[in-house]
Amino acid sequence: MKYRLRHTTTYRYARPVDLASHLLHLAPRPLSHQHVLSSRLLAAPVPTRVTEGTDAFGNGVAWLFLETEHHRFEVTLDAEVEVFAPLLPEAETTPAWEEVAALAARPGGEGWEASQYLHPSAMVPATPEAGDYVAPSFRPRRPILAALADLLGRFRKDFAFRAGATTIATPLATVLAQRAGVCQDFTHVIIAGLRAIGVPARYVSGYIRTRPPPGGTRRLGSDQSHAWVGVWCGPAHGWIDIDPTNNLLVADEHVVLAWGRDYRDISPVRGVILGGGRHTLNVGVDLEPV
Repeated sequence: MKYRLRHTTTYRYARPVDLASHLLHLAPRPLSHQHVLSSRLLAAPVPTRVTEGTDAFGNGVAWLFLETEHHRFEVTLDAEVEVFAPLLPEAETTPAWEEVAALAARPGGEGWEASQYLHPSAMVPATPEAGDYVAPSFRPRRPILAALADLLGRFRKDFAFRAGATTIATPLATVLAQRAGVCQDFTHVIIAGLRAIGVPARYVSGYIRTRPPPGGTRRLGSDQSHAWVGVWCGPAHGWIDIDPTNNLLVADEHVVLAWGRDYRDISPVRGVILGGGRHTLNVGVDLEPV
């Protein structure tokens, strides 16, 4: 499936900004099942300098430096991406989750790279309650993909998607207690639970198809940035992505932007400004099949 993607972020400031530096995670990630056909960033005012590179997780990043006084900053990603559904194994053929956890914990073993996603991070602290929630799906010797499918079904019944129920600063423990939030919250809860039982899990940011298939229902989280969970399922199967907000295994309706330990690692736009005072933020996302 080919998609045309447009993501615009606009800041308006009460007072002039004299200098600004912004770090952007706004480059779709080239993958075996995701081909980036075109991608460009447009910024206003035009940056004095732009530096592009790669972060510690392999994501493309851009640093924008603005030395022109401005009351408004806008950056737009305009891209075209082709996404293919990854080949997923039969759930019962995947290894027992304990085997995956053991490989990830073994120093220098096949799970050494995935092991960085085992540890607490800034927005996903060690949370025993999350592990307690996840544990019933991970019965002894259960194949890991079967356990994840069970977890997704339980989560969809137990947690309510409720815009405005949380903010970027809402603690994970609060989301667990109120059983409501948005895709970012749900992703952090599942990551915390999986890490608590020793399964590597990472935060994946991107977009979900904004228009449903014929006869289908609209996906939650559409027309905005979306987030889901990447789970390491052992060396034979690698990373498999799951979407707790929509109770599904990720196929060809998601576009991957970046991944990291949690949202803070890969927030789309962050930076430092001199001046500005109070500000407003508007974000618009369109993801449509070509």
